Amino acid sequence: MPEGTSASVPDRRAGGDRPSVGLVLVSHSAAVASAVAELARGLAGGGPTAPVAAAGGDPGGGLGTSAELIADAARAVDRGAGVALLVDLGSAVLTVKALLAEDGELPEGARLVDAPFLEGAVAAFVTASAGGDLDAVAAAASEAYEYRKE
Repeated sequence: MPEGTSASVPDRRAGGDRPSVGLVLVSHSAAVASAVAELARGLAGGGPTAPVAAAGGDPGGGLGTSAELIADAARAVDRGAGVALLVDLGSAVLTVKALLAEDGELPEGARLVDAPFLEGAVAAFVTASAGGDLDAVAAAASEAYEYRKE
């Protein structure tokens, strides 16, 4: 897989053949995207997990976003039930929107999810790992805006 993109987690769901939602975590930093993916996996509590890939930084390993890395990551996690893309900041949003506007750049059913990056990624990953469909995964991630820390 290209530099800046981490390998996807194998789809180890019970029941095996049912399609699952894949997740792509897009950050300006490869380290941040990978760390959030690792945290989501760790907090999922073991057992079957949804496929997730980190697409962070530019192809040379610096800060930025890369349409190529994002598209490669989305194809890597596509299991036929859609791909949820969660992003950190401005140009990551614009890059994903541009990819969605171009036919064939992302797998069918790919969706930009409006959610806080860290909390949304964890909620999306847990929901996808439990077998939730793309709408449920997107809703769980978006609901993370409501998490209170007081």
